[in-house]
Amino acid sequence: MSNELIENKLKLLPSLPGCYIMKNKNNDIIYIGKAKNLKNRVRSYFRGGHEGKTKRLVEDIVDYETIVTGSDKEALLLEVTLIQKHQPKYNIRLKRGTSYPYLKITNERNPKLVITSEVEKDGANYFGPYPDVWAASETKQLIQKIYPLRKCNGYQKRACLYYHIGQCIGPCDHEIPVEEYDEQIKRIKSFLNGNVSDIKKDLKQKMQEAAEEMNYERAAEFRDQVSYIERTVEKQSIISNNYTSRDFFNYYMDKGWISIQVFFVRQATLIKREATMFPVIDTPEEELIGFILQYYEDINNQKPKEVYVPQTVDTELLQETLETQVIVPKRGRKKELLDLTGKNSEISLKQKFRLIEMKEQKTTGAIEQLSEVMGLPYIKQIESFDHSNIQGTNPVSAMVSFKDGMPDKNNYRKYKIRTVVGSNEFATTQEVIRRRYSRLLKEKKPMPDLILMDGGKVQVNAAKDVLENEFGLSIPVAGMVKDKKHRTAGLIFGNELEPVVLDPRSQAFHLVQRIQEEVHRFAITFHRNVRGKNSFTSKLDDVEGVGPKTRTKVLRHFKSMKRLKEADVEEIAALGIPVKVAERIKDTVQQNNN
Repeated sequence: MSNELIENKLKLLPSLPGCYIMKNKNNDIIYIGKAKNLKNRVRSYFRGGHEGKTKRLVEDIVDYETIVTGSDKEALLLEVTLIQKHQPKYNIRLKRGTSYPYLKITNERNPKLVITSEVEKDGANYFGPYPDVWAASETKQLIQKIYPLRKCNGYQKRACLYYHIGQCIGPCDHEIPVEEYDEQIKRIKSFLNGNVSDIKKDLKQKMQEAAEEMNYERAAEFRDQVSYIERTVEKQSIISNNYTSRDFFNYYMDKGWISIQVFFVRQATLIKREATMFPVIDTPEEELIGFILQYYEDINNQKPKEVYVPQTVDTELLQETLETQVIVPKRGRKKELLDLTGKNSEISLKQKFRLIEMKEQKTTGAIEQLSEVMGLPYIKQIESFDHSNIQGTNPVSAMVSFKDGMPDKNNYRKYKIRTVVGSNEFATTQEVIRRRYSRLLKEKKPMPDLILMDGGKVQVNAAKDVLENEFGLSIPVAGMVKDKKHRTAGLIFGNELEPVVLDPRSQAFHLVQRIQEEVHRFAITFHRNVRGKNSFTSKLDDVEGVGPKTRTKVLRHFKSMKRLKEADVEEIAALGIPVKVAERIKDTVQQNNN
């Protein structure tokens, strides 16, 4: 089940491609994924049931963050980079050094088109990387058919089969002029740079003709070739085959706050993203310059060869101070990446404001609604009580406190019922109300603005009787009532304890619902602990020869009935207990177990 922070953030997810980063309670990254639509994909983790590994992952998630990208392919490439960097617990498939291939046109007299996983400074032409290895391989085969280069591994004495079927340019048969290679390589570069419309049109026409001739296997081959082209030659802006180290800084400002994000490109790969938000004192441009200068003062942040900033920044001043090249990109992939950095800054800041707004709606906004509906001044402090027992045994009560619509856990209280025997809601309520507010009066502490009893008229009247007749206090008391399915239904309040109409969709209703669930949880947990401890203690008290000291030894050592059942007589006697008494303890525990 997701927490409140996650639920609020789910409402703010953009319907854009990108990566999502899941974190556990220690803020460790435990899973990294990518999505064509972040809104749909991330929400799916917290909606519906899951099994196996996914179920365990969701149970560990307490927070997440996202990085928006320009396309689904960029998201996939970024996902690979982030997984290799952070080695998340649940990313088993990709974390062991997975490398995606490039298509390479070799730099030699008779060049050839090959697939490689390494980019070297050898004068060759590299295209990629391609996240789909199979599609890259099939696209290479397609290029070899359309724009053939040398396909054989060495120089043969005569032309090979590939030359005769049109998949090799034929250097073994005759010398190929350099100009012919240059022209062929030019066509391949154009193809791999995305100019594929004519070829795709031709393949689709052939697919249609094959289908009309009911040659469906051939039609499927043409269909797959179109798919391979689309999956390999789609343009990308995050990864390039240029190894220059670059940092991209951009910002977004609104309501006196600035959001700054940094994208780090090293070895042709976006290796990480950092983000910060703070109130603006100077102009946003001056704030960005100050942030960049302070950023590189950190010994862990090495200056790259190139720093990219938006057009509004004083690049001369920044370049002179940093002593590295500062660039404002005008067009192309670098401009796209800088814009993407700014887009992520905007999303982060707007998400922050919306989370604050949603929190206010659920807390102070809900209090204002509830105060208005009940006809009370602003209800700053609420205290709520619930009782728990099983057929009158081990009766307890618990109190939770909410301040400005938020749990005030330092003010929670537990009560073991002392004066009531059996199940008596009226008397139990009077005891805990008497104990709670007599103490507040004695310590001269402030009283709550509203008391909520988890129950009906019996509990409310019992509380009012003690407050008004014994202490002379006029604290408003209301009852939280439930429907037949034991769910929050509303409140009863006033002299006649009439129902208070609360819109089930309102924040006031949800606040009452949260308070009722919290006090019930707190009371039930306390009752289970008391019942378990009393059960353990009572069994030992029935054993002949077990006094308070022996009972304390056993309780401190074994701590639970389960561990005591698993122990043998020698282990019990080792606590300094006579063997005969240890045997009686073991027999008693065994009899109860049977």
